Amino acid sequence: MKIAISTDGHDLNSRVEHRFGTSRYLIIIDTETMAFEIVPDLGANGQGSGMQAVAVAIDRKVDMVLTGYCSPMGEEYLSAHNIKLLTGVEGTVGEVIARYQNGDYDYPRPSVPDDRISRDKLIHALKVSGEQIFKIMPIILGVILLIGLFQVFVTEEWVSFIFTGNRALDTFLGACFGSLIAGNPINSYIIGGELLDFGVGLFGVTAFILAWVNVGLIQLPAEAAALCWRFALVRNGLSFVLSMLIATLTVGILSFI
Repeated sequence: MKIAISTDGHDLNSRVEHRFGTSRYLIIIDTETMAFEIVPDLGANGQGSGMQAVAVAIDRKVDMVLTGYCSPMGEEYLSAHNIKLLTGVEGTVGEVIARYQNGDYDYPRPSVPDDRISRDKLIHALKVSGEQIFKIMPIILGVILLIGLFQVFVTEEWVSFIFTGNRALDTFLGACFGSLIAGNPINSYIIGGELLDFGVGLFGVTAFILAWVNVGLIQLPAEAAALCWRFALVRNGLSFVLSMLIATLTVGILSFI
C-alpha cells in the first residue's frame, strides 16, 4: 500500500503537518518495503490552494492520505480517485506509520478542523506565520524592483510600437506577453498600470493580466511533471484562449456600465 503523508521534513523523523496542501513536503511510503519518496508540496507557496498536493497524490496513485486536516474539496477529489483519507493524525512520520500498521487508527474519521489550542499548535502557527511573512518579502522587493526596471528599460515609444491600438491585435499580444512568465497577481497589476500610463488599451492590458496569472509557460515543465503533459498543454492552451475572450467580454461589459 502507498501512503502519502503531509510533513515538515524529508525523513521518517519529520513531524506530520496539520493541514494537507500547505505542508513543506509530502512523503509517499510503500508500507510493504518502507521505501519512500519525498515530494516538495507546490501548494506550500500559496498557489493552488492545496490542490497541488491532491494532484500529486492522484498522480502517484497512492491508496491513502494521512494528515491533520484536509479541506472538503480536497477530500472530494481524493475520494473520486478512490484514495482514502485519514485525518487527525499527529506525531512523526515513523510513529504514524507504526500506529497505522498496528491498527491504532479508526477509519474513517470526520475531516473537520481541530479547534483545540495547544502550546505545540500555537508555536507551529507562529512559525508558519513567520515563514509566510518571510516568503512575502521577496514579492514586495520584487514589486519595487519591477517598477524601477520597467520605468528604465521599457519606454513609451517601444510600447507604442508593439501595441498599435488595434483591439484584436493588442488583445492577442497582451495574452502572448502575459503567458511568457507565471507571475504573481500583484506584479501583473503593477505592469498593467504602467502599460495603461503608456497608452495601451484596456483590451491588451486585461488580456495581459489574465494570461500572466493563469498561463505561465515558464512553469509548464513542472506542471507537466505533476499533472502530465496532456493536461498541462490543454489547460495552458484553454487559459490562453479564455484570457483573450474574457478580456474582450470584460472591457465590452465595462463600456456599457
